[in-house]
Amino acid sequence: MRIEGKSYRSVWIEENKPEVVKIIDQGKLPFSFEIKELTSVEDVYNAISEMAVRGAPAIGVAGAYGMYLATLEITVHTRIHEHLRNAASYLSSARPTAINLSWAVSRVLKNIEECESRTEIISKALKSAQEICEEEIKKCIEIGNYGFEIIKNISLKKNGDSVNILTHCNAGWLACVDYGTATAPVYTARDKGIPVHVWVDETRPRYQGARITCFELENEDIPHTLITDSTGGYLMQKGMVDIVITGSDRVTRCGDCANKTGTYHIALAAKDNNVPFYIAVPSSSFDLNISDGLKEIPIEERSPEEITETEGINGNSINKVRICNYSTRAVNYSFDITPARLITGLITDKGVIKAEENNIVKLFKKNS
Repeated sequence: MRIEGKSYRSVWIEENKPEVVKIIDQGKLPFSFEIKELTSVEDVYNAISEMAVRGAPAIGVAGAYGMYLATLEITVHTRIHEHLRNAASYLSSARPTAINLSWAVSRVLKNIEECESRTEIISKALKSAQEICEEEIKKCIEIGNYGFEIIKNISLKKNGDSVNILTHCNAGWLACVDYGTATAPVYTARDKGIPVHVWVDETRPRYQGARITCFELENEDIPHTLITDSTGGYLMQKGMVDIVITGSDRVTRCGDCANKTGTYHIALAAKDNNVPFYIAVPSSSFDLNISDGLKEIPIEERSPEEITETEGINGNSINKVRICNYSTRAVNYSFDITPARLITGLITDKGVIKAEENNIVKLFKKNS
């Protein structure tokens, strides 16, 4: 997508510098636009765990490229397959909730585990990572096409008035290499002439909505308004939200969805106010091996300091400030679980389906 008129992906490799993985450092946005270079497995792990690159599809792609970088570390003294398995385990542990990371890393590992020569391993690892990257972008485009039909129908009911869409966190192109999941239908609607407006939840504690989604929408000239995480319910009560679209980091075979903490509350408010609640999610985010989201999806617990401190710009420098007493304890669960019963539908790259086991299993069997 675009920043000041120039197209970027959030993760990429340049042909003339194939030993370097480049990312847009999301931790610096919107105050500073910086491109970070990753040249080792350790670099990729740190970028993911510290959230310089974030978003389920994006960290999956970054992990895949991390496996490629692992192959570049092979020397004549390396126990090759032990090294690659260790790299895969290490990368997959960077963030536990999003299934995309372990899925992508495992896919690259599987594709290279039968290779013997260093040259063949490197070539196949790079090809696998690039394939995953391109596939994720195509999935987002398809999500945009399917989600557009939902927005179009709302627009028709409103006689062409602007469609008000509420979203949470950032499920945009920065989180997905390009286009995004929750934002893809918004971009497609805009491109096809349907007026849209996005309510952007700030998304405490790291403010991915305020810092990243607003940055993205501004650069795409999409009308949007920033709100606190607790404002959405009131807007729904007042009839100011036509549809909610969020992303998801993992979807069970029964349709429960893990997404940034606060999503569950939004789904409850949407249900109470008869506002359609959709989750836009690529097929790579489904985990058909588990059924009960609350019991089986691992929820990442991050540093309490993300809650007890906040970050912002003061002049030309980004500073942190304490917002509570130093004696105050905090717990920081990064995700919550939205039960399938609260979800109107899942907008996938394979179509829009109900968040029900038979529909999900049928969808994957049909496209297997």
